Amino acid sequence: MTMHRTVDVSVDAMLDDLRTLVEIESPSRDIGALRASAEAVAAVIEDRLGGRAVLIESEAGPHVHWSAGGDPAVLVLGHHDTVFPLGTLERRPFLVADGKATGPGVFDMLGGLVQAVHGLAALDDLSGVEILVTADEEVGSRSSRALIEERALACGAVLVFEGAADGGALKTGRKGCGTFQVSVAGRASHAGLEPAAGVNALVEASHQVLDIAALGRPDIGTTVTPTVASAGTLDNVVPAEATVIVDVRVESAEEKDRVEAAFAALAPHLDEAEIAVEGSVGRPPMPESASTELFALAQRLLPGLEGKAVGGGSDGNFTAALGVPTLDGLGAVGGGAHADHEYLLVGAMAERARLVAGLVRAIRDR
Repeated sequence: MTMHRTVDVSVDAMLDDLRTLVEIESPSRDIGALRASAEAVAAVIEDRLGGRAVLIESEAGPHVHWSAGGDPAVLVLGHHDTVFPLGTLERRPFLVADGKATGPGVFDMLGGLVQAVHGLAALDDLSGVEILVTADEEVGSRSSRALIEERALACGAVLVFEGAADGGALKTGRKGCGTFQVSVAGRASHAGLEPAAGVNALVEASHQVLDIAALGRPDIGTTVTPTVASAGTLDNVVPAEATVIVDVRVESAEEKDRVEAAFAALAPHLDEAEIAVEGSVGRPPMPESASTELFALAQRLLPGLEGKAVGGGSDGNFTAALGVPTLDGLGAVGGGAHADHEYLLVGAMAERARLVAGLVRAIRDR
């Protein structure tokens, strides 16, 4: 395959491509918007790197896959879906000012995608390089996980272009994370005339919240946090139903197993109440050992570069759990992921793009 050659990276060109991607809004689960976004991502890849980017259809929207050919050696991994609903761009348009780029998705993670593509374009030879940009990372990667794992195992090394940690640090470890839903079934009755005839689902849910919160072990990195609850219909009716949603983060496979078993063992406190539990720790932990080799390469290329273990999950959790060397946080330097103040530091774009090129070259030369 013939590849385009650039002497160095152009920040202006990166910002042009970033504007293109940001201005095509791509909220998760909006298939039409994600199709337009996937087509734009594919066009940027083809324009900068040559070859053909293939759209892989899924129930969550199209994923984008590009290969330079040759024996697979490194997978560049990212996603093009964002958490922001359609219309966010009108309220918060793409803007470059005071050294920052702002707009929905600039940090998480469209900026990282652009930097990755432009960094690769600086290489003479891209044989063995693959790019996979998925459509459902923000909602659990259910439709893309098997594809991610397949390409990671084939390539043997994974570079993830999620936004950097605080201070521009790479992400060398991630907690496993998941969501559980506990549904309570009670029995309605008149709250004034015969409250004892009912089974109060809200009271049962309150017991469950205390039991669930007690599962946390923050001393070893396990957090179990009830986040959303709902119950009841009217102020004079004993609630017949209640729901509790729980966020879980763990640092080890052992804690994943313990917490999942504890949720499965939850039992009602009130006579005749029933509970049902759904969910799991869907993203396994990314141990820091998975990034050791690749992080050492990055530090040789960029002395002083720091690495941090973080609480959030990414698709790098899946590849690391397979034992494939994985380095995360290689994307935009900035902050405010999932928030209105999201931003990317323009001054860091060229350095991070060059880091991509250096890492790919170092991985293939190992």
